Amino acid sequence: MPHVLAQSVEILTTVLAVAGMGYFLAAMVAARAFLVARRAPLAPFAPGVSILKSLKEMDLGMIDAFRSHCRQTYAGEVELLFGVSSLADPAVAAVEQLKREFPAHSIQLIECPARLGTNGKVSTLVQLATHARHDYLLINDSDITVSPRYLERVMACFAPAPNGQATAGKPLAQVGLVTALYRGRAHGTLPSRLEALGIATDFQAGVLLSKMIEGGLHYGLGSTLAVSRNVLNKIGGLAPLVDHLADDYELGARVAQAGYRVALSPEVVETGIPAYGWRGFIDHQLRWARTVRVARPWGYAGLIFTHGLGWALLNVLASGLSPLSLWLLGLSFFLRLTLAMVVGAAVLGDRQVLPGLWLLPLRDLVAMGVWVAGFAGNTIVWRGERFLLKDGKLEKPVRP
Repeated sequence: MPHVLAQSVEILTTVLAVAGMGYFLAAMVAARAFLVARRAPLAPFAPGVSILKSLKEMDLGMIDAFRSHCRQTYAGEVELLFGVSSLADPAVAAVEQLKREFPAHSIQLIECPARLGTNGKVSTLVQLATHARHDYLLINDSDITVSPRYLERVMACFAPAPNGQATAGKPLAQVGLVTALYRGRAHGTLPSRLEALGIATDFQAGVLLSKMIEGGLHYGLGSTLAVSRNVLNKIGGLAPLVDHLADDYELGARVAQAGYRVALSPEVVETGIPAYGWRGFIDHQLRWARTVRVARPWGYAGLIFTHGLGWALLNVLASGLSPLSLWLLGLSFFLRLTLAMVVGAAVLGDRQVLPGLWLLPLRDLVAMGVWVAGFAGNTIVWRGERFLLKDGKLEKPVRP
Protein backbone atom coordinates (compact mmCIF):
# COMPACT_ATOMS: atom_id res chain seq x y z
CA MET A 1 0.00 0.00 0.00
CA PRO A 2 2.74 2.55 0.83
CA HIS A 3 4.38 1.72 -2.50
CA VAL A 4 1.12 2.38 -4.37
CA LEU A 5 0.66 5.69 -2.55
CA ALA A 6 4.23 6.80 -3.32
CA GLN A 7 3.78 5.86 -6.97
CA SER A 8 0.52 7.81 -7.13
CA VAL A 9 2.21 10.91 -5.67
CA GLU A 10 5.02 10.57 -8.19
CA ILE A 11 2.59 10.31 -11.11
CA LEU A 12 0.51 13.24 -9.84
CA THR A 13 3.49 15.54 -9.35
CA THR A 14 4.84 14.55 -12.79
CA VAL A 15 1.54 15.52 -14.43
CA LEU A 16 1.36 18.80 -12.52
CA ALA A 17 4.99 19.65 -13.32
CA VAL A 18 4.32 19.10 -17.04
CA ALA A 19 1.12 21.16 -16.82
CA GLY A 20 3.11 23.89 -15.08
CA MET A 21 5.56 24.00 -17.97
CA GLY A 22 2.62 24.39 -20.33
CA TYR A 23 1.44 27.33 -18.23
CA PHE A 24 4.89 28.97 -18.40
CA LEU A 25 4.90 28.66 -22.20
CA ALA A 26 1.36 30.01 -22.56
CA ALA A 27 2.14 32.98 -20.30
CA MET A 28 5.18 33.79 -22.45
CA VAL A 29 2.98 33.80 -25.56
CA ALA A 30 0.57 36.19 -23.80
CA ALA A 31 3.44 38.45 -22.76
CA ARG A 32 4.74 38.53 -26.32
CA ALA A 33 1.26 39.49 -27.60
CA PHE A 34 1.13 42.37 -25.10
CA LEU A 35 4.58 43.60 -26.14
CA VAL A 36 3.47 43.66 -29.78
CA ALA A 37 0.14 45.36 -29.01
CA ARG A 38 1.64 48.19 -27.00
CA ARG A 39 3.78 49.31 -29.93
CA ALA A 40 0.62 50.63 -31.61
CA PRO A 41 0.49 54.43 -31.85
CA LEU A 42 -1.58 56.23 -29.24
CA ALA A 43 -4.89 57.74 -30.32
CA PRO A 44 -5.21 61.49 -29.64
CA PHE A 45 -7.71 61.72 -26.81
CA ALA A 46 -7.26 64.08 -23.86
CA PRO A 47 -10.46 64.84 -21.93
CA GLY A 48 -10.40 66.38 -18.47
CA VAL A 49 -9.48 63.91 -15.71
CA SER A 50 -10.10 63.92 -11.96
CA ILE A 51 -7.58 61.75 -10.08
CA LEU A 52 -8.98 60.40 -6.80
CA LYS A 53 -6.70 59.15 -4.04
CA SER A 54 -7.87 57.77 -0.71
CA LEU A 55 -5.16 58.26 1.94
CA LYS A 56 -4.52 56.71 5.33
CA GLU A 57 -1.22 57.37 7.10
CA MET A 58 2.09 57.61 5.24
CA ASP A 59 3.27 55.01 2.74
CA LEU A 60 6.84 54.54 1.58
CA GLY A 61 7.66 56.93 -1.25
CA MET A 62 4.24 58.58 -1.05
CA ILE A 63 5.37 62.16 -1.74
CA ASP A 64 7.46 61.06 -4.74
CA ALA A 65 4.46 59.14 -6.05
CA PHE A 66 2.34 62.29 -5.72
CA ARG A 67 4.94 64.37 -7.54
CA SER A 68 4.94 61.96 -10.48
CA HIS A 69 1.24 62.74 -11.04
CA CYS A 70 2.05 66.45 -11.24
CA ARG A 71 4.72 66.00 -13.93
CA GLN A 72 2.44 64.80 -16.71
CA THR A 73 2.81 65.78 -20.36
CA TYR A 74 -0.95 65.31 -20.74
CA ALA A 75 -2.74 67.87 -22.94
CA GLY A 76 -6.06 67.86 -21.07
CA GLU A 77 -7.07 69.38 -17.75
CA VAL A 78 -6.18 67.44 -14.60
CA GLU A 79 -7.20 67.81 -10.98
CA LEU A 80 -5.96 65.79 -8.00
CA LEU A 81 -8.38 65.09 -5.16
CA PHE A 82 -6.96 63.60 -1.96
CA GLY A 83 -9.32 62.25 0.67
CA VAL A 84 -8.66 61.51 4.35
CA SER A 85 -11.09 60.37 7.02
CA SER A 86 -9.57 62.90 9.43
CA LEU A 87 -7.45 66.02 9.02
CA ALA A 88 -5.26 64.65 11.81
CA ASP A 89 -4.02 61.90 9.47
CA PRO A 90 -0.21 62.06 8.88
CA ALA A 91 -0.81 61.95 5.10
CA VAL A 92 -2.23 65.49 5.25
CA ALA A 93 1.31 66.91 5.59
CA ALA A 94 2.37 65.23 2.33
CA VAL A 95 -0.56 66.76 0.43
CA GLU A 96 0.16 70.22 1.86
CA GLN A 97 3.79 69.88 0.78
CA LEU A 98 2.66 68.88 -2.72
CA LYS A 99 0.42 71.96 -2.96
CA ARG A 100 3.37 74.19 -2.05
CA GLU A 101 5.64 72.53 -4.63
CA PHE A 102 3.06 72.66 -7.46
CA PRO A 103 1.01 75.83 -6.88
CA ALA A 104 -0.19 75.95 -10.51
CA HIS A 105 -1.86 72.54 -10.26
CA SER A 106 -5.43 71.90 -9.16
CA ILE A 107 -4.89 69.97 -5.91
CA GLN A 108 -7.53 69.59 -3.21
CA LEU A 109 -7.42 67.93 0.20
CA ILE A 110 -10.91 66.87 1.29
CA GLU A 111 -11.98 65.48 4.63
CA CYS A 112 -14.27 62.46 4.16
CA PRO A 113 -15.38 61.52 7.67
CA ALA A 114 -18.33 59.26 6.87
CA ARG A 115 -17.68 55.53 7.21
CA LEU A 116 -20.12 54.15 4.63
CA GLY A 117 -19.00 50.51 4.91
CA THR A 118 -16.25 48.25 6.15
CA ASN A 119 -13.93 49.25 3.28
CA GLY A 120 -12.65 52.62 4.44
CA LYS A 121 -10.84 53.33 1.18
CA VAL A 122 -14.00 53.03 -0.90
CA SER A 123 -15.95 55.04 1.66
CA THR A 124 -13.51 57.89 1.08
CA LEU A 125 -13.63 57.51 -2.70
CA VAL A 126 -17.45 57.71 -2.74
CA GLN A 127 -17.24 61.06 -0.96
CA LEU A 128 -14.36 62.29 -3.15
CA ALA A 129 -16.26 61.52 -6.36
CA THR A 130 -18.92 64.09 -5.48
CA HIS A 131 -16.24 66.83 -5.65
CA ALA A 132 -14.79 65.75 -9.02
CA ARG A 133 -15.53 68.21 -11.81
CA HIS A 134 -14.39 66.19 -14.86
CA ASP A 135 -16.21 63.47 -16.80
CA TYR A 136 -13.41 60.94 -16.38
CA LEU A 137 -12.30 59.66 -12.99
CA LEU A 138 -9.02 57.91 -12.33
CA ILE A 139 -8.46 56.02 -9.07
CA ASN A 140 -5.13 54.62 -7.98
CA ASP A 141 -3.38 53.79 -4.72
CA SER A 142 -1.45 56.36 -2.72
CA ASP A 143 1.96 54.78 -3.40
CA ILE A 144 1.63 54.46 -7.19
CA THR A 145 4.45 56.16 -9.11
CA VAL A 146 3.88 56.88 -12.80
CA SER A 147 5.79 58.11 -15.86
CA PRO A 148 5.22 61.57 -17.41
CA ARG A 149 3.12 59.95 -20.18
CA TYR A 150 0.88 58.02 -17.78
CA LEU A 151 -2.33 59.95 -18.40
CA GLU A 152 -1.67 60.18 -22.12
CA ARG A 153 -1.34 56.38 -22.38
CA VAL A 154 -4.26 55.56 -20.10
CA MET A 155 -6.75 58.01 -21.59
CA ALA A 156 -5.84 57.07 -25.18
CA CYS A 157 -7.54 53.73 -24.51
CA PHE A 158 -10.89 55.56 -24.31
CA ALA A 159 -10.54 56.99 -27.82
CA PRO A 160 -13.42 55.82 -30.06
CA ALA A 161 -12.48 52.81 -32.19
CA PRO A 162 -12.18 53.44 -35.95
CA ASN A 163 -15.36 52.69 -37.89
CA GLY A 164 -15.60 49.06 -38.83
CA GLN A 165 -12.98 47.84 -36.36
CA ALA A 166 -14.06 44.47 -35.02
CA THR A 167 -12.87 41.31 -33.31
CA ALA A 168 -14.00 37.87 -34.51
CA GLY A 169 -16.51 39.54 -36.82
CA LYS A 170 -18.17 41.52 -34.01
CA PRO A 171 -17.91 45.29 -33.50
CA LEU A 172 -15.65 46.23 -30.60
CA ALA A 173 -17.49 47.16 -27.43
CA GLN A 174 -16.87 50.60 -26.02
CA VAL A 175 -14.09 50.82 -23.44
CA GLY A 176 -15.66 51.34 -20.02
CA LEU A 177 -12.63 51.02 -17.77
CA VAL A 178 -8.86 51.18 -18.21
CA THR A 179 -6.42 49.48 -15.87
CA ALA A 180 -2.65 48.97 -15.87
CA LEU A 181 0.05 46.46 -14.98
CA TYR A 182 2.44 47.32 -12.17
CA ARG A 183 5.78 46.34 -10.72
CA GLY A 184 6.80 46.40 -7.07
CA ARG A 185 9.70 48.36 -5.60
CA ALA A 186 11.15 46.33 -2.72
CA HIS A 187 12.49 47.97 0.43
CA GLY A 188 15.30 46.11 2.16
CA THR A 189 13.93 42.95 3.72
CA LEU A 190 13.82 39.47 2.19
CA PRO A 191 10.00 39.24 2.42
CA SER A 192 9.74 42.58 0.62
CA ARG A 193 12.00 41.27 -2.16
CA LEU A 194 10.00 38.05 -2.42
CA GLU A 195 6.73 39.96 -2.82
CA ALA A 196 8.17 42.25 -5.50
CA LEU A 197 9.57 39.21 -7.32
CA GLY A 198 6.19 37.47 -7.18
CA ILE A 199 4.39 40.51 -8.60
CA ALA A 200 6.81 40.77 -11.51
CA THR A 201 7.23 37.11 -12.39
CA ASP A 202 3.96 35.46 -11.37
CA PHE A 203 0.96 37.73 -10.70
CA GLN A 204 1.37 39.94 -13.79
CA ALA A 205 2.04 36.87 -15.94
CA GLY A 206 -1.33 35.52 -14.80
CA VAL A 207 -3.04 38.81 -15.70
CA LEU A 208 -1.61 38.71 -19.22
CA LEU A 209 -2.58 35.06 -19.70
CA SER A 210 -6.14 35.60 -18.47
CA LYS A 211 -6.45 38.52 -20.89
CA MET A 212 -5.40 36.30 -23.79
CA ILE A 213 -7.48 33.26 -22.83
CA GLU A 214 -10.67 35.16 -21.95
CA GLY A 215 -10.47 37.55 -24.90
CA GLY A 216 -9.87 40.53 -22.63
CA LEU A 217 -9.86 41.44 -18.97
CA HIS A 218 -13.01 41.22 -16.87
CA TYR A 219 -11.66 42.89 -13.74
CA GLY A 220 -9.58 45.87 -12.69
CA LEU A 221 -6.26 46.31 -10.89
CA GLY A 222 -5.92 48.84 -8.07
CA SER A 223 -2.81 50.30 -9.70
CA THR A 224 -5.12 52.17 -12.11
CA LEU A 225 -8.89 52.33 -12.44
CA ALA A 226 -9.93 54.92 -15.02
CA VAL A 227 -13.64 55.16 -15.79
CA SER A 228 -16.04 57.66 -17.33
CA ARG A 229 -18.68 59.18 -15.09
CA ASN A 230 -21.35 57.95 -17.51
CA VAL A 231 -20.27 54.30 -17.21
CA LEU A 232 -19.82 54.61 -13.46
CA ASN A 233 -23.36 55.91 -13.10
CA LYS A 234 -24.72 53.03 -15.19
CA ILE A 235 -23.26 50.43 -12.81
CA GLY A 236 -24.52 52.22 -9.72
CA GLY A 237 -21.40 54.20 -8.83
CA LEU A 238 -18.85 53.28 -6.18
CA ALA A 239 -21.29 53.01 -3.28
CA PRO A 240 -22.14 49.30 -3.87
CA LEU A 241 -18.46 48.47 -3.30
CA VAL A 242 -18.13 49.90 0.23
CA ASP A 243 -18.17 46.44 1.86
CA HIS A 244 -16.01 44.66 -0.73
CA LEU A 245 -12.35 43.92 -0.11
CA ALA A 246 -11.53 43.43 -3.81
CA ASP A 247 -13.08 46.73 -4.86
CA ASP A 248 -10.75 47.00 -7.88
CA TYR A 249 -11.77 43.55 -9.11
CA GLU A 250 -15.45 44.27 -8.49
CA LEU A 251 -15.41 47.60 -10.30
CA GLY A 252 -13.90 46.03 -13.41
CA ALA A 253 -16.23 43.02 -13.23
CA ARG A 254 -19.31 45.23 -13.04
CA VAL A 255 -18.15 47.34 -15.97
CA ALA A 256 -17.60 44.17 -18.03
CA GLN A 257 -21.00 42.77 -17.01
CA ALA A 258 -22.60 46.00 -18.23
CA GLY A 259 -21.28 45.24 -21.72
CA TYR A 260 -18.18 47.46 -21.77
CA ARG A 261 -14.58 46.50 -22.39
CA VAL A 262 -11.88 46.60 -19.73
CA ALA A 263 -8.74 47.80 -21.51
CA LEU A 264 -5.16 47.21 -20.40
CA SER A 265 -3.07 50.34 -20.85
CA PRO A 266 0.44 50.13 -22.35
CA GLU A 267 1.63 52.04 -19.27
CA VAL A 268 3.31 50.12 -16.43
CA VAL A 269 3.25 51.82 -13.03
CA GLU A 270 5.21 51.16 -9.86
CA THR A 271 4.08 50.48 -6.30
CA GLY A 272 6.15 50.47 -3.13
CA ILE A 273 6.47 47.22 -1.18
CA PRO A 274 6.80 47.79 2.58
CA ALA A 275 9.87 46.52 4.42
CA TYR A 276 7.86 43.55 5.70
CA GLY A 277 8.78 41.19 8.47
CA TRP A 278 7.65 37.62 7.88
CA ARG A 279 4.38 38.06 9.79
CA GLY A 280 3.32 41.11 7.81
CA PHE A 281 4.35 39.42 4.56
CA ILE A 282 2.32 36.27 5.22
CA ASP A 283 -0.71 38.32 6.33
CA HIS A 284 -0.55 40.30 3.09
CA GLN A 285 -0.09 37.23 0.90
CA LEU A 286 -3.00 35.45 2.59
CA ARG A 287 -5.18 38.52 2.12
CA TRP A 288 -4.43 38.47 -1.60
CA ALA A 289 -4.95 34.71 -1.85
CA ARG A 290 -8.27 34.63 -0.02
CA THR A 291 -9.50 37.67 -1.92
CA VAL A 292 -8.82 35.93 -5.25
CA ARG A 293 -10.36 32.70 -3.97
CA VAL A 294 -13.62 34.45 -3.05
CA ALA A 295 -13.72 36.63 -6.19
CA ARG A 296 -12.80 33.88 -8.68
CA PRO A 297 -13.11 30.44 -7.03
CA TRP A 298 -12.48 28.44 -10.20
CA GLY A 299 -9.63 30.72 -11.19
CA TYR A 300 -8.11 30.23 -7.75
CA ALA A 301 -8.37 26.47 -8.05
CA GLY A 302 -6.74 26.75 -11.47
CA LEU A 303 -3.66 28.29 -9.86
CA ILE A 304 -2.62 24.71 -9.17
CA PHE A 305 -1.09 24.73 -12.65
CA THR A 306 0.96 27.87 -12.04
CA HIS A 307 3.16 26.20 -9.41
CA GLY A 308 5.14 24.21 -11.97
CA LEU A 309 8.53 24.67 -10.34
CA GLY A 310 7.17 23.62 -6.94
CA TRP A 311 5.60 20.49 -8.39
CA ALA A 312 8.86 19.67 -10.20
CA LEU A 313 10.77 19.96 -6.92
CA LEU A 314 8.26 17.70 -5.15
CA ASN A 315 8.46 15.26 -8.03
CA VAL A 316 12.21 14.91 -7.50
CA LEU A 317 11.57 13.93 -3.88
CA ALA A 318 8.64 11.65 -4.72
CA SER A 319 10.60 9.78 -7.37
CA GLY A 320 13.77 9.36 -5.33
CA LEU A 321 15.91 11.53 -7.65
CA SER A 322 14.95 9.62 -10.80
CA PRO A 323 16.59 10.81 -14.06
CA LEU A 324 13.18 11.81 -15.45
CA SER A 325 12.38 13.94 -12.41
CA LEU A 326 15.74 15.72 -12.62
CA TRP A 327 15.18 16.38 -16.31
CA LEU A 328 11.70 17.78 -15.57
CA LEU A 329 13.13 19.97 -12.81
CA GLY A 330 15.84 21.35 -15.10
CA LEU A 331 13.39 22.12 -17.91
CA SER A 332 10.83 23.60 -15.52
CA PHE A 333 13.46 25.84 -13.93
CA PHE A 334 14.65 27.01 -17.35
CA LEU A 335 11.09 27.90 -18.45
CA ARG A 336 10.39 29.58 -15.12
CA LEU A 337 13.50 31.74 -15.45
CA THR A 338 12.60 32.60 -19.04
CA LEU A 339 9.07 33.62 -18.05
CA ALA A 340 10.46 35.77 -15.25
CA MET A 341 12.74 37.61 -17.66
CA VAL A 342 10.09 38.02 -20.38
CA VAL A 343 7.39 39.38 -18.06
CA GLY A 344 9.45 40.94 -15.29
CA ALA A 345 12.22 42.49 -17.35
CA ALA A 346 10.79 42.93 -20.87
CA VAL A 347 7.13 43.75 -20.14
CA LEU A 348 7.36 45.47 -16.75
CA GLY A 349 10.86 46.91 -17.00
CA ASP A 350 11.60 45.75 -13.44
CA ARG A 351 15.33 46.11 -12.81
CA GLN A 352 15.11 44.07 -9.62
CA VAL A 353 14.16 40.86 -11.43
CA LEU A 354 17.51 39.77 -12.89
CA PRO A 355 19.51 40.14 -9.64
CA GLY A 356 16.70 38.40 -7.77
CA LEU A 357 16.32 35.33 -9.98
CA TRP A 358 18.19 33.16 -7.49
CA LEU A 359 15.28 33.68 -5.07
CA LEU A 360 12.69 32.19 -7.45
CA PRO A 361 12.68 28.63 -5.98
CA LEU A 362 12.17 30.01 -2.45
CA ARG A 363 9.53 32.49 -3.63
CA ASP A 364 7.63 29.80 -5.55
CA LEU A 365 7.64 27.35 -2.63
CA VAL A 366 6.36 30.05 -0.27
CA ALA A 367 3.67 30.99 -2.81
CA MET A 368 2.65 27.35 -3.08
CA GLY A 369 2.23 27.15 0.69
CA VAL A 370 0.21 30.38 0.75
CA TRP A 371 -2.02 29.04 -2.03
CA VAL A 372 -2.80 25.93 0.03
CA ALA A 373 -3.38 28.02 3.17
CA GLY A 374 -5.70 30.27 1.16
CA PHE A 375 -8.26 27.45 1.10
CA ALA A 376 -8.28 27.18 4.89
CA GLY A 377 -10.21 30.01 6.49
CA ASN A 378 -11.89 33.31 5.65
CA THR A 379 -10.04 35.62 8.01
CA ILE A 380 -7.79 38.37 6.66
CA VAL A 381 -5.71 41.13 8.21
CA TRP A 382 -5.90 44.57 6.57
CA ARG A 383 -4.10 47.64 7.91
CA GLY A 384 -3.73 46.01 11.30
CA GLU A 385 -7.41 45.06 11.60
CA ARG A 386 -8.80 41.54 11.40
CA PHE A 387 -11.85 40.96 9.20
CA LEU A 388 -14.03 38.07 8.16
CA LEU A 389 -14.32 37.70 4.39
CA LYS A 390 -17.74 36.40 3.36
CA ASP A 391 -19.15 36.34 -0.18
CA GLY A 392 -16.45 38.81 -1.23
CA LYS A 393 -17.45 41.30 1.46
CA LEU A 394 -15.74 42.41 4.64
CA GLU A 395 -17.60 41.86 7.85
CA LYS A 396 -16.98 43.63 11.14
CA PRO A 397 -13.60 42.92 12.74
CA VAL A 398 -13.56 39.81 14.86
CA ARG A 399 -11.40 39.37 17.91
CA PRO A 400 -8.24 37.38 17.20
